[in-house]
Formats: sequence, structure tokens, C-alpha cells
Amino acid sequence: MGHFQHLVTFIVLLMLSIVSCKPNLQLNTHQTFIVRVQNNLKPKRYSNHKTWYESTLKSLSSSINSNNSQTQHNHGLLHVYNTVFHGFSARFTPQQAEELTNRPEILSVLPDRLLQLQTTRTPQFMGLIGTKDKHGIIEESDSGSNVIIGVLDSGIWPEHVSFNDQDLGPIPSRWRGKCDGGDNFPENLCNKKLIGARYYSTEFYEQQQQGSARDTDGHGTHTTSTIAGRHVPNASLLGFAQGVANGVAPKSRIAVYKVCWEDHCSASDVLAGIDAAVEDGVDVISMSIGGDPSPYHEDPIAIGAFGAIEKGVLFSASGGNNGPTDSTITNVAPWITTVGASTIDRRFLADLVLGDGSVITGSSLYKGDGFPEGKYLPLIYARNASNSKIVASCLAGTLNKDLVHGKIVLCDRRDGPRIDKAEVVREAGGVGFVLANVEPMGEGLIADAFLIPGLAITQSKRTTVLRYISSSKNPKATLIFKGTQLGVKPAPVVASFSSRGPNSISPSVLKPDIIAPGVDILAAWPDGVPPTEAAADKRRTEFNIISGTSMSCPHVSGVAALLKGAHPDWSPAMIKSALMTTAYTDDHDGKTLLDEKDYSVSSVFGFGAGHVDPNKAVDPGLVYDLTVDDYLNFLCASNFNIGQIQVITRRAVSCSGVQQVKMWDLNYPSILVSFDVSAPSKSEVVVNRTVTYVGDGDSTYTVNITNPKGVTVAVDQEKLIFKKKGQKQSYVVRILSEKVGLHHNYSGSESGHLVWMDGKHQVTSPIVVTWS
Repeated sequence: MGHFQHLVTFIVLLMLSIVSCKPNLQLNTHQTFIVRVQNNLKPKRYSNHKTWYESTLKSLSSSINSNNSQTQHNHGLLHVYNTVFHGFSARFTPQQAEELTNRPEILSVLPDRLLQLQTTRTPQFMGLIGTKDKHGIIEESDSGSNVIIGVLDSGIWPEHVSFNDQDLGPIPSRWRGKCDGGDNFPENLCNKKLIGARYYSTEFYEQQQQGSARDTDGHGTHTTSTIAGRHVPNASLLGFAQGVANGVAPKSRIAVYKVCWEDHCSASDVLAGIDAAVEDGVDVISMSIGGDPSPYHEDPIAIGAFGAIEKGVLFSASGGNNGPTDSTITNVAPWITTVGASTIDRRFLADLVLGDGSVITGSSLYKGDGFPEGKYLPLIYARNASNSKIVASCLAGTLNKDLVHGKIVLCDRRDGPRIDKAEVVREAGGVGFVLANVEPMGEGLIADAFLIPGLAITQSKRTTVLRYISSSKNPKATLIFKGTQLGVKPAPVVASFSSRGPNSISPSVLKPDIIAPGVDILAAWPDGVPPTEAAADKRRTEFNIISGTSMSCPHVSGVAALLKGAHPDWSPAMIKSALMTTAYTDDHDGKTLLDEKDYSVSSVFGFGAGHVDPNKAVDPGLVYDLTVDDYLNFLCASNFNIGQIQVITRRAVSCSGVQQVKMWDLNYPSILVSFDVSAPSKSEVVVNRTVTYVGDGDSTYTVNITNPKGVTVAVDQEKLIFKKKGQKQSYVVRILSEKVGLHHNYSGSESGHLVWMDGKHQVTSPIVVTWS
């Protein structure tokens, strides 16, 4: 969320709108396409696939090099994909794309699309620091020292103290990558911690310019240090959140792939980063990037992620910052670990004190001279400057300086970055700033390091302030800044901005999979980049506090790295299962997780399986494993045709033998089924699952079921008996809907749980039932 989240522009929406269509033959302009090739059809006369691709481009009826202004180096190829994706990207016209699609060796031609970029306290909050358990995940994994994490983001600031390699052993011998940082990033800036760096930019390639893996944005440095930053004492942002900064997997190795430039990322570049990361030998890919969901065969990221999983690489991605609206979750493919955001028990409090004595508590990272004690100043609602909704949002050039000068200004949080609004107030002569949530942001608060005295307040508090302004002849207020507060309750809660399910592409797969800390996260920050990224901000700091699912994703990526370090033989699906079945759905006071949008009880479409619990995940007892064939069966059951499945998987597939497989039979750690509400009688859905025992010695598990409202759930066996590690047991779940006809008293979805217990472990799967 925050300064990395922007609405997709009209041109991007236009690009996305043609993804599933044949190119418009009226368009003559060149644009970037991603071409999926069936490589086994390469004629023998070509020595390698690259020369074949180049020849293919040259043979197009209107050569892509015919227009001098569009001439590309390297015969038009921008990227060549060899590992998770077979094919290339290049710039050519839609007419040429149409010509390519008619060739037998071409599986698909996808228009490139733009994607968006989506800690002193969090390791302790998650139980990774302060425990003396010798069998905890940190000890079991040696802090991830033998695990390599590939980070796809805006690059890294390699000199930052968070990335030192003190006391680290040799780089894992399986590493095949290199340090190719480009401009101002010599090879010697890599070390035994930062073992690799690459960069990918279609724009630079088109202009034949040199790029760099150096982070000039901040996002990549922040996410990378959250995953794997070393211990740094006395870390803070301007004195806020002071303490020892520490990544989740502090000894793990980092390979950075810069695929984002100035807050946007091209899918062709991201795909190149995925391809290189898997080829280089990473164990985990962390990607805090997202765009609007697309069918998997039209989504280069879903296709690349499938190739990564096929190679044994866990793929962790942010779920998006478009909450609390339903069905906004992104990166929804079942082979991706999709992460939502939660709060922690730390806030940065500030009070708006009204002239009538009312105290409105908000959030702020303002560090500077505040108002003298007892000094009240005029308070104005920005909209009152001209009675315009545009003015209420405090956009550039909208405020009347004569009305604003010397006042505290209340602005609505819509239409533009939060920091920019404070700057508009400051430039108009305002001396204080209050940013108020509006629908649908609700009660969620994000702290910002404003350049003038300012704070953020919730939607309900906005109503209180507006009521005071409208009823008072001389509205006035003062601001009081209280700094860092720990032990805030309730915690965690689901972040208001965190994108929600249901899954718009695969309704039978619950998304997000899991949530993790993503609000007001302190992590490393580059030199030369102000904490607000505003041009007027001359401050510099080694650490910064920002929010978003971009921040929650690296927490889960780090835990996944620890699990891989503790269990090198586990598949990506086993790691994901361990994360999900050990997650918790109660806050630290034992009450059901709440939703920050209004502090009501959250739902599974907000938190998925629950909040990550690293020390339980290292010893889950049972896991739900998945193979590539399982995903193929799922795609068949989901009515993808053979050609579409081949685009995703690069395999010749037959769905003829899997007619009896249902979408909900995918061996996922959660269960989601749907019923037709208009059915005249009771309905039953049968679900198949298989668990793998990952404990030691003999063990017997018994089942415990919490029925979702409106259904009865039964399992065909009450006990599962295991004799040795690796043993598998299958069971059948029968879900009987009690709803009859259109008249019922239940909501559109209800949830419960299926738990396998052996006296030590509780292997929990959400059961979600929907009616439509």
C-alpha cells in the first residue's frame, strides 16, 4: 500500500483488455509481446534456440526492424527465456503478433503488461527472537544459512550494513549465478551474504542503455532486509521503532533481480528475473509485485511461477493492497504462496486535540518541532476552501492560500499519495495537517513521516472532527506527538488495505493463503533516498517504515527459507502446507482475528488459513504435498483446454482420464466448495485429501471438525495411524448442505475447520462453503 500503490492507468487497462483477444489489426505501433514457444519443434538447422527465435522474427512479413525508429539491438530480442518459460520477448506490431500466433511452434503471444510494487519488532512478534527453544525454527535451520532467496524487486543498496557477511560460511556450492550489477555496482559489492545481482529493463534494452541493480527507490532494499537482514543495533527511523533490526532469516543468502523501475514493473522483465533466479539455483523466490488477476494461461507471472515450482523453488508473492473490497486478491494461482497483511503490536501515536477538549488519537511519524503546549490553531476542512470534493483531497493547486495560511488543514485520503497532500498543505501556508480515511479505508491507519506537523485519523474519527468543525464558530485544534508505543491491542488484526478473496480465477482455491506483518514495518533504506521519497524531503536515514502486502510477503518468504533450511528435502507444497496448517486465527489475547476496516470479526477471505506461526511450522506433524500432475489435473478440472494448459505447463496434456477429478480435489491445505442455492434438495460434495507424515516414530491422529453453519461435515475415518516418516494416508471428506431452495438464513459463505490431532500437533485446514 502507500507510496508504491497507484491505480492502473488507462493505457495499462487497455493493454490488459486485449490480453485474451487477438491483436487489433488496426494498430500499427510497436509494443512489447511475450512469446511462448514449443521448443522441441526447433529445426535442426539452428544451433540453438536463440538463433531460431531471431530467424523467426526476421521472417515476419513486415520486419520488426523495418521502421528505423523502432530498430532493436540483438535482432529485436529483448529477453530470451530458457528455464521456467521457453520463448522470448520482443517489440513488434499487433499484425506481426497475429502472424506469429498462426505458426505451429508458437503456443501463445501475450501483450506485455505493467505491474506495481505492492524490522525491529516483527521477528520478536512472530516468536523468532527471545525464545530459548533449542528446537525452534531459527536453531533448526541455522537461521537459513544454506538457503538462497531470490528477490524480485527494485534492486538493492549493496553497501547497507544489513547485508554484511560477517561470520557467514562459504556460499552454497549449488549457486550458479553471478554478480552483474551494472552501472555503479561493481562485482566486489557482492559478498557471502549478497551473492548475486542482476537487472532487467525492457526500456533500457530498447534504448541500448546500461542499467544497474542498485536500488534508487527503496522498496527492494526494504523487502530484502525484511527477509534476510543481519542484526543491526540501534536501528530506527528518526528515533521511531528503535531497537535491533533483524531480518526473518538473517543468515540466508540473497540474490537480487531488479525488475522494477520508478514504481512500475514490466511483466516481460519480471519473467526474465524469474527465469534467471531459477537457473541460478535459488530455493525461494520472493516477489512483492502484482497486477490485476488474469487467467493463468494469459498471465506471464503465473506461468513463470509454475516453472519455478516445477523446479522445486517456492514462490511467495504479495496479495495486493486493494482491500477491504472483496475479490481483489492477486497472484492467485494455487502454486503461488499468496500473502496478505496484518498489524503488529506497535503503533506510532499522535493526538489531534479539538477546541472542545475531544482527543482524537491517530498515527504519525512526524519528527520535528511540534506546537507549543496548549497552543491551539484554527482548524479547517479543505473542502470548505471552495466546496469541492477535489479540494477536499488536497490535490496540487486546489487549496486557497488565503483560507489555508496559518491553519491546521483536514484532508481526505483519496486521489493521490498521502505525502503529496501534506506537501500541498505546506506549500499553501498550512501549519498542520490531518489526513482522514474515507470509505472504504475504514479504521486502518498507516504512519507517515510528514514534513509538517501531521497525523492520520480513521474514518469514524473523521466524522467526529467534521461534526466539530461544522458546529463550532471558531474551530481550533492542536497536535501532540507521542512516539512509539508497544503492546498495542488487539494484535494482530487484518490490515484494512490487504486485498481480500474470494479468488476471482479459481473460486475453489482459498486466497490469501496466509497473512503476516505488513503495517508500519521498519527495514533497511538506501542512501540518497528520502524516507518519504518527496523531492522536498532532504532527510536521510538508514531505515524506513512503510506498509503494504509488499512488507508481509518478505516475512513469509523468510519463514519459508527457514523451513527449507530445517527441511532441505521438503517440496514447495510441503513448506506451504506447514505454513498454512499451523497458522493461528486468534489474536494474542485468544480472541478471533479482527478486521481493521471496522474491527469486526474477520473472515477467511481476509486471513486465509491464518497468521504465520514460524516455530509451529517447523514441526507441523502432517503436510499436504502436491506434484506437477496434481496441478495438471486441477487445470483440467477447472475447464482449461489442452492448448491453454500447454501454455502454462509446456507439457502435452490429456484431460480424458480425469473427468472424475473435481477442482476441490486439489490436495490443498484448505477446502473450499460451492453449492447451488437453487437446488431443490440437500446436496453433497465429496472431497479427497492425502496427508504425509513428517514426524518421527509412530503416531496416531484423530479428527476434530467444526462445521460451517449450514452444512454437516463428515470424514470417512476418525483415525490416521502412521508408522514411519514419509508415510501417506488418504481420507474422504463429505460435506452435506442443509440449505433447501432459495429461502435460508445463512450468508453467501460460511467457514469451519478440520483438524488432525495427535496430542502434540494440530494440523488445521479451513473449510469454506459458499452458496450461489
